[in-house]
Amino acid sequence: MSTNVQLEIFEGPLDLLLHLIKKNEVNITDIPIATITEQYLATLELMQTLNLDMAGEFLVMAATLIHIKSRMLLPAGEDEPDDEEEGVDPREELVRRLLEYQRFKEAASELGQRDLLTRDVFARSAASPETPAPAGFRELSVFELLTALRRVLERLPKDEFHEVTLEKITVREKMTLVLDRLHANVQVLFESLFAEARSRMEVIVTFLAMLELVKIRAIRIYQDEPQGAIVIEAAVGVEQAVEALAREEVKEEVEDEWDGR
Repeated sequence: MSTNVQLEIFEGPLDLLLHLIKKNEVNITDIPIATITEQYLATLELMQTLNLDMAGEFLVMAATLIHIKSRMLLPAGEDEPDDEEEGVDPREELVRRLLEYQRFKEAASELGQRDLLTRDVFARSAASPETPAPAGFRELSVFELLTALRRVLERLPKDEFHEVTLEKITVREKMTLVLDRLHANVQVLFESLFAEARSRMEVIVTFLAMLELVKIRAIRIYQDEPQGAIVIEAAVGVEQAVEALAREEVKEEVEDEWDGR
């Protein structure tokens, strides 16, 4: 499978670490490095399986986590050069970076939720009482979707023998099938898209199709509440989503023709 997916919502390794810390409900200043490292590496392995475009910084962070884990496994002082202070927590620098990143992320989120006028133009006014953020859905990050995908894959029956089969369905075909489902049902649950999947490959192709539809802004994926069901719906009318898919197909055909010259 040669599909390569690049998404703007991939924010980097610090975003993935914050997701894992939140998922495990642990204190950011006291990270269980062994658990987080294991889950981080498992996520990277899944990203490679899906052939998602993965920046080198993800691998650098993996090496950093493994290094921190190895230092914490050694008796105090054995791995420290003479010129370094003794007793320094090897997680300290990572925690500092995470806290700094979290502050910027929260500030960006707050600005993003403001009305256009108050976000881009700061008008002079008297006291402006705070207004609570409007209730609504919460869009999911790619890392949360990868966690949900892992649950789907874990429920598949384990292969007891190796059999090579030719997968005939493509990502583009799955994109069309997802839009057909939305045309019939308006909204669908994330896990229902994989209910009839017969193989790991079909699950992965379906997931890639979903990410491609997010990329062209044809669908929206969200939760009504944290830990709630993951819902998929058309970001625009289904007809417009189909038109967007058709435009992407024409664009790819033109690019392939140009590359072949």
